[in-house]
Amino acid sequence: MHARGIAPLALDSYQRAARVVLANHLVTRTYPDRIALPLIRRWATELREDLAELFGYRLEVTETTARLFPVTDRLDPGRPARTPAERVFDRRRYAYLALALAALGRAGDQITLSELADQVAAYATRVDGLELATDRAADRDAFVDAVAWLSARGAVTLADGDAGGWAADPEAGEALYDIDRSVVLAIFRPPRALQHLQSVTGLLAEGGTDAGAPVSQVRAAAARRVRRALVELPVVYGEELAADEQVLLGSEKLVAEVELLTGLRAERRAEGVALIDTSGRLSDLRFPSTGTLAQVALLLIGEIADRVLDIDDPVERRPRPAIGSGLAERLDAAIPLATVFEPLAVDSAAEEEDSEAERPPVAEHPFLGWAWIRETVQALTDRYGSTFAAQWQADVPALTTEAVALLRRLRLVQVVEPPATGLTTGRPTTTGPGTGGSTTIGPTTGEQTDGGPADEGGLLILPALARYRGAIVTVRTRAETELFASATKLGENTAAGGAS
Repeated sequence: MHARGIAPLALDSYQRAARVVLANHLVTRTYPDRIALPLIRRWATELREDLAELFGYRLEVTETTARLFPVTDRLDPGRPARTPAERVFDRRRYAYLALALAALGRAGDQITLSELADQVAAYATRVDGLELATDRAADRDAFVDAVAWLSARGAVTLADGDAGGWAADPEAGEALYDIDRSVVLAIFRPPRALQHLQSVTGLLAEGGTDAGAPVSQVRAAAARRVRRALVELPVVYGEELAADEQVLLGSEKLVAEVELLTGLRAERRAEGVALIDTSGRLSDLRFPSTGTLAQVALLLIGEIADRVLDIDDPVERRPRPAIGSGLAERLDAAIPLATVFEPLAVDSAAEEEDSEAERPPVAEHPFLGWAWIRETVQALTDRYGSTFAAQWQADVPALTTEAVALLRRLRLVQVVEPPATGLTTGRPTTTGPGTGGSTTIGPTTGEQTDGGPADEGGLLILPALARYRGAIVTVRTRAETELFASATKLGENTAAGGAS
């Protein structure tokens, strides 16, 4: 491991480079910033070998890009593509993004936004249920979001015009983009040919090694899986790992290697391990943080902890459901089977069943239903709502949805779907702020819920949530007479109050 031999004065630079490339699998001359690529290029050789040794990752560095090819062990719904306004990509935006990449790969050095839209619209006609109609504002907005995602990463650079003007009126507005072909080619590099896959699980790494492999090779593969989990997940729970991986997770040597590479510090508990990122360069989500959502999530954590610790009224406990299985089924249902090349199709269902069978039984965790979650967030809004952003004060159901989604991304809770009812999902739903809807948090049934039965689904409370249970709330208020007072006057009032 090269990190052990780097001088202490240079180690911080190396660790910053490692954090950048682990957090951004694609680094360009402008993304995530202009200093990232030169930093990675300085340590390219050391990073390439250390990432391969510790994680099994492959790093390719050129003059214009640095591309990390990770090994995926699990499906993770917590890191979707997002618009510049931080809205999560929907299926239409993902489709436009993929088709735009295909069009840019065949384009020249420049392209106008309307030309790109026409090409994507032509490609969309070959996909059942997909259409890009430039006379529809919703389609134009979704397409511009996809182009903005590419622009942020340097695949296209605005040379003239304004994409927002085109989205508002395609007859009056236009935008011209320069195309960086090296970035376009680096973005889409799947580990396997997608036309050969019958299931999305075919993109995942194989769970084990050959039966006749040496013990050292088996142990090394398990160690790489544990290290990958440490840098990819906010918290690694031992109950999610196989028996041999649980032993490795408790190894100080393995965790110390990841600490040395990244510069982060591990926080160990009986239930698992979390890497604490005080630098903010590896995590894509800081918590605790400012803003209404983060603050409501922290308040909700305190209420959950008090409820779970109430010995006079113990809460129900349930085992954790299988993680990612429902997501895989939904993704597989969207695969256009007509495009799968049958002779070379890869079916990983049997391998997935075997890997699941090897997992030990999981522990039980406290469970809270949606009705309690709704009532608690409403109570928090009644108590502290004057300090919340106006959009969330007006839409408490949407606030509940987003606060729960934040806790879910942090792996502090796990959403439990209702019992089998013929539904495809039991995730919390809402119409969103400012839409005028009155949907409430609950299972997706197509109907409104009013508190619901006890089996409507809810949240499993995971151990890491207890880390934040000691939050202290301080509400800063301002007297009406001070709303328009100057700083000098406020100082005089303070002095007068002290003198009295």
